[in-house]
Amino acid sequence: MLDENQLLYTSSAANALKRIADRNTGFEFPVTVFDAEIAVGFFTLDFGDDKSELTDNPDSVLLRSLSINPEMQGKGIGKAAMGRVDDFVRENFRDCHEIVLAVNQNNISAYELYLKVGYRYEGKTRMGRSGPQYLMSKCI
Repeated sequence: MLDENQLLYTSSAANALKRIADRNTGFEFPVTVFDAEIAVGFFTLDFGDDKSELTDNPDSVLLRSLSINPEMQGKGIGKAAMGRVDDFVRENFRDCHEIVLAVNQNNISAYELYLKVGYRYEGKTRMGRSGPQYLMSKCI
């Protein structure tokens, strides 16, 4: 469960799973983050057309709906999870060479996390549901 502040910036796992089921495209994959066999986070990898707003690279994936259980935040789990995404994508989606994402400009902690794990911000922005977003990418 996410608090109201977090829901400004990301979808809950339940809403993301509903989006995947409703679209039924086969291009978006849910991923659960575990810590000691306990589910503590969630994100999706979207290979569909939505990524075209962020990149022209057809061999890319859009990372969406990242969240860490509020009770588990501040323990390095988000950073560890983001540090393992590259290897996960390489192992499971061999044709993918770039990960892209959009982060709300007011979500400073998430933006700084993405920078720490190697994502680049090159000045591109877009308007998201809760305000302007930085468009970020990472070659893998």
